[in-house]
Amino acid sequence: MTTELQDKVHDQISRRTFLTTSGIGLGAAAMSTILPSSAQAADSAHRIGPHFAPKVKRVIYLHQSGAPSQLETFDYKPKLEAMWGKNLPESVRGGQRLTGMSAGQSSFPLAASSFKFARYGQSRAWISDLLPYHKQIADELCFIKSMHTEHINHDPAITFIQTGNQIGGRPSMGSWMSYGLGSENQNLPAFVVLLSRGRAGDQPLYAKLWSNGFIPSVHQGVVFRSGLDPVYYLNNPNGLNKTSRRNMLSALAKLSEDQYKQVLDPELDSRMKQYEMAYRMQSSVPETLDISKEPDSIFDMYGPDSRIPGTYAANCLLARKLAEKDVRFIQLYHQGWDQHGNLPKDIQVMAKSVDQASAALIKDLKQRGLLDDTLVVWGGEFGRTNYSQGKLTKENYGRDHHPRCFSIYLTGGGIKRGYSHGQTDEFGYNIVKDPVHIHDLQATIMHLMGIDHEQLTFKFQGRRYRLTDVAGKVIKPILS
Repeated sequence: MTTELQDKVHDQISRRTFLTTSGIGLGAAAMSTILPSSAQAADSAHRIGPHFAPKVKRVIYLHQSGAPSQLETFDYKPKLEAMWGKNLPESVRGGQRLTGMSAGQSSFPLAASSFKFARYGQSRAWISDLLPYHKQIADELCFIKSMHTEHINHDPAITFIQTGNQIGGRPSMGSWMSYGLGSENQNLPAFVVLLSRGRAGDQPLYAKLWSNGFIPSVHQGVVFRSGLDPVYYLNNPNGLNKTSRRNMLSALAKLSEDQYKQVLDPELDSRMKQYEMAYRMQSSVPETLDISKEPDSIFDMYGPDSRIPGTYAANCLLARKLAEKDVRFIQLYHQGWDQHGNLPKDIQVMAKSVDQASAALIKDLKQRGLLDDTLVVWGGEFGRTNYSQGKLTKENYGRDHHPRCFSIYLTGGGIKRGYSHGQTDEFGYNIVKDPVHIHDLQATIMHLMGIDHEQLTFKFQGRRYRLTDVAGKVIKPILS
């Protein structure tokens, strides 16, 4: 997109200029929600991308909040077994800053994983005994073992990986996708968020992680919750039927158009679009979230928790249903991975809560022909230290935050499967081959969706912002 065209999209100079150049006012926008074909056309008119042919239509991002240890999951380090209990060499640590939770330790004893590793599949991928179901899909996965970030604490790190900046207020990745590509389903949001928890007492999640930031609010993530009201304030109040709701929205659209003449605020248009989306969602959401018609074989595949609303397994099943409905960006957050102590016990709880369902989602997408045009991402916001936080025993240890290296995996369209990218040293502390920054991951996800991350920008307060800020390179070796 040229600079001149971006200015035309982002700068609202006057109502007359707006109507002359686009040919559509708020009244027409409201009418487009009544006529499906017009709604499709209106949405297409507001799209910016794709910039080139996409490899995938949608993203399912399985964020493991709290940061799972790479040393207990996918990055096997036998050196730690040989050096168990010995102090981390200063030459390896290299003066790295530590969190306040372990900075006061007088020693940093190396802790090998309590769990066994073995190679699986034709790709001979290393996978821990913690994840038996992942062993079955080893050849579907592309591991990145050289991820690194700039942030050492949870809130800035998770905000960074989701929005491209450690401080809240920027648009999230899903919001950028919605803004750049629009929606494929006019009756569901382009960006849906599902929340779950594996165990109590972990890091909180905030709405800023799925916020639209400074781009129009119609692009913010919509949280689907378990229970009778999956979306807050979606149902009609007592005494208000569907016809009354329709009449109310039509009248509100006229009032909004009149108000726009006075204040020239484009957010009025976004607000009306949200109201209209809520109206259409009244029928589409209950149908989409109804899993009662799923066969027993599907529940058996995802595990017993898939029958319990609000669990990670149930949310993985819903993610597949949302993918079938062409939702653009499906974001799952699963809390409970922050194991500073009692790691051997607590990580088993977390692994069990995600292992079967994550593998089942990938299998299910594949058997339905959806994996080829879906990108699945699994991982946390940073890694864990190779030394024990606190007292180390043969039965127990903990691990502190470690931003220098961690592991994630991807699978789906455009991804080289059965492949491992990047390498850490024999201590699992530093990257020695093919480092991948957070902005590189974001650029690659956008690339697979047909977006040039340098071209998708939004002008705000005199500056053009983008998800990857002023960095980011597509990770070409992992592309098929």
